[in-house]
Amino acid sequence: MTDELLQAGFHQEDIYKTIDWLEKLALLQEDNKTPYVTGNMLTSVRIFTSKEMERLDTESRGFLMLLEQTNVLNPETREMVIDHVMALETQELILNDLKWIVLIVLFNIPNNEYAYNQMEKLLYCTSENEFLH
Repeated sequence: MTDELLQAGFHQEDIYKTIDWLEKLALLQEDNKTPYVTGNMLTSVRIFTSKEMERLDTESRGFLMLLEQTNVLNPETREMVIDHVMALETQELILNDLKWIVLIVLFNIPNNEYAYNQMEKLLYCTSENEFLH
């Protein structure tokens, strides 16, 4: 697989980072933690570092907040998403890229079908308002 990705134009370092990240996500499937339950209300606020704010524009940060408010993400999965975003070596990150990263994280969390299904719907919505209704 690595050879095929190299031939497709991906950098070897990026391939190894992605494989390492996917292996960490796979470990979650072996974890016996209770999944985040829909309806749990949290009273914490995430403060972004200046580097995170450079990578995640206002729209992306607002999108992450929306995902938490609608119980698609919890603090643990939000941090996993942000960690992966920060590990990417791309200068440009658009909202659609962020959506796919969230979907990949949620796909790898066991017993998290509700959040995955909600995110999948949101990925194909044309606007946040369409998702909320």
